Amino acid sequence: KMAEKQEEPSNAQNGEPDNAEEGEGKKKKVKREDLPPFEIVTGERLPAIFFKFQFRNVEYSSGRNKTFLCYVVETQGKEPGTCRGYLEDEHAAAHAEMAFFNTILPTCQAGARHDVTWYVSSSPCVACAQRICEALRKNKGLRLTIMVGRLFMWEEPEMQAALRSMKEAGCKLRIMKPQDFEYVWKNFVEQEEGEEAKSFVPWEDIQENFQYYEEKLAEIL
Repeated sequence: KMAEKQEEPSNAQNGEPDNAEEGEGKKKKVKREDLPPFEIVTGERLPAIFFKFQFRNVEYSSGRNKTFLCYVVETQGKEPGTCRGYLEDEHAAAHAEMAFFNTILPTCQAGARHDVTWYVSSSPCVACAQRICEALRKNKGLRLTIMVGRLFMWEEPEMQAALRSMKEAGCKLRIMKPQDFEYVWKNFVEQEEGEEAKSFVPWEDIQENFQYYEEKLAEIL
């Protein structure tokens, strides 16, 4: 059984320093609510502070209400190539998984075969799972592997059914091992300019938590 400790969400989880003044935090919140409903942040590398908080494979994901999705698309065809980057939900209205199908995949060669790997902070919600199934059924040239840090609401029967339906549609679902977190750190996390790349430091219970989620996923599937 994993250590059951509830983490207090701090300003740092949103990439704000912990000592941010409360007034400033309030201002930021108001601003965020005024954003258009489908605000999606995209880029090549995410800030280390986001990675360390959002990707952590804890059992209780207090405050971790965003999805961070790092992707690698390998295109086979006339013009083979690889593209990579990351997407994050800016707030609840748009999910990173949906944004990938709406904004990233359409830019890839039509008619070619695409081997796609996602490294996601937590597994998709029910609506995103349905969208993934639709995309895989429609696009026979699409192969999708999803590596997840945590399982989202895995105790819910409808969530379990959604995970099974993704598997049936041909999606490979895996729990991220410590080596996968290290891969994301090296390939998708910003390193401070002028510094030598910092090596990945695994958190205390990373292996134990991986095994916990791997067992749960095996039971569900």
